[in-house]
Amino acid sequence: MSCLKDKTDEQLLQEMQEKLQNILPPFEIKYKAELVSKIRQIKKKKNALILGHNYMEPALFHFVPDFQGDSLQLCRQAAQTQAPILVFCGVKFMAETAKILNPNKKVLIPSLEAGCSLAASITAEDVRRLKKRFPGVPVVTYINTYADVKAESDICCTSSNAKAVIEHLNSDTVIFIPDEYLSKNVARETGKHIIVPTKDLSKLNDNDVDYQIIGWPGRCEVHEKFSVQDIENVRKQFHNDVTVLAHPECSPEVVAASDFSGSTSAMIQFVKNTSAKRYLLLTECSMGDNIAAEAPEKEMVRLCSVRCPHMNQITLEQTLASLQNEIHEIKLEENIRKRAEQAVRKMLEIH
Repeated sequence: MSCLKDKTDEQLLQEMQEKLQNILPPFEIKYKAELVSKIRQIKKKKNALILGHNYMEPALFHFVPDFQGDSLQLCRQAAQTQAPILVFCGVKFMAETAKILNPNKKVLIPSLEAGCSLAASITAEDVRRLKKRFPGVPVVTYINTYADVKAESDICCTSSNAKAVIEHLNSDTVIFIPDEYLSKNVARETGKHIIVPTKDLSKLNDNDVDYQIIGWPGRCEVHEKFSVQDIENVRKQFHNDVTVLAHPECSPEVVAASDFSGSTSAMIQFVKNTSAKRYLLLTECSMGDNIAAEAPEKEMVRLCSVRCPHMNQITLEQTLASLQNEIHEIKLEENIRKRAEQAVRKMLEIH
C-alpha cells in the first residue's frame, strides 16, 4: 500500500540530511527524523495511510505521506484506498473530502485548527440564496469548501480541472464559487463574461445580464497578497532572466503577468521539466521549499515567503499524536455527506 520504503533510523536520517541540507539546519533535521521514524512505525502497525498536500512543511512532505499531491490528486487517492485509517495532512476541507469518499473509514486530521480563509468565505445558506436568485443555474463549487457547501452543489472542481468541469456542463450560465480570482481566471481562459456580486445579493442589478459565470467574493489570504509589482521587481532584478509561475488563486492581473499558471502539482511538474535555471513561485512558501529540495540545481527566487497559517497548523508532532491516539476524527452528518459525495464523484469522472 505504502510507497515509502522501510529504512533504519540511520538510513532515514542520512536521506533527510541529503534532501533537506539546504532547507533546514542539521539539529532540526535530526529532531524531525526521530518524529518521522515514530510516525512510520505506528502507521505500519495500524495499517494506516497518510495523504500529504503540497503545502506541507518539507520534512513532513517528503518523508511521511504515502501519497503527495494537490487537491485533485489526493481526492483520487482517497477514493481508491483500502486502508482502515486515513490521516490527512492538509486543511480541514481536504480531510472532509476524504471522509465524504470514505464513510466507513476513520479519517483523522492532525489539527482541528487547520481551517481555510477561502472555505470560510461562503456558507451553505449563501449557496441556497444564490440558487434562489439564479434558479436552474448549475453550481460549480471549488474543492476548497466545507462539506455542507459541497452538498448544495451540482459538481465540484479543483484549480487543475475547473475549466474542464465548466466546459463539461455545457451550460450557458454557471455559478462558480467561492474563489473570486479563480473564477475570473477561468472566465478569461474560457472567454466567458463574469459578474462577482457582493454577498448582499439584493444589491445585484437586474439589468446586469451580460454574464455567463456568476462568481463569489471569496479569496485565499495567501494568494491575494501577490502583486504585479512583485513580478516587475523580480524581473528587473534579474534582467528578465526568471520564469514566473502563479497559482490560479492569484489575481487575474498577476496570472496574466506570469509565464505559467496552474495547480500546485502542475507548477511542480513545470519546474521539473523546464530548462529555465531560475524561477519564481507565487504560491505558499512551504511548497517552494519542497520544490527546492527536489530541484537543487535550479535557483528559486525567494519572494515566496507567505506561509499559510492554516497549513502551518499541521506539524510532525501533531501528526504523530493524531495517528498514535487516533484523535481529531472527521465526522459528517450522513445526509450532508451523501449529497456532497454526488458533487465530488461527478468531478472525479472528468479527466
